[in-house]
Amino acid sequence: MQIQFHDKSPIYRQLADRLREMILEGVYRNGDALPSVRQIASDHRINPITVSKSFQILVDDGLVEKKRGLGMYVTDGAKEQLLQDEREQFMQEELPAFLERANRLGYSRESLLEILAREGQ
Repeated sequence: MQIQFHDKSPIYRQLADRLREMILEGVYRNGDALPSVRQIASDHRINPITVSKSFQILVDDGLVEKKRGLGMYVTDGAKEQLLQDEREQFMQEELPAFLERANRLGYSRESLLEILAREGQ
């Protein structure tokens, strides 16, 4: 697992976000075990409590579950849930901002559709 930490948000949030990305990318699939708290803490030289907080976020979001004595596992449907959440965020936040900026730059919807059609090939 590769992660470059920055100062813009807490490390536990950055780690949780990276694990979400890895589930979306298929690195971790339904039923897969996540690396242990100790392993992640050791690999990235961070406090195990920080890793535990990241895992708890994912548990709270229903993406992973703790199997007593075995570790943390990706729940069934986690990738699908993440895809749905990402799509909703895109449609509510990113697309309107993109369209507003494109409008300010003088792009018409037709010209944007032509560009998208050309780039999609």
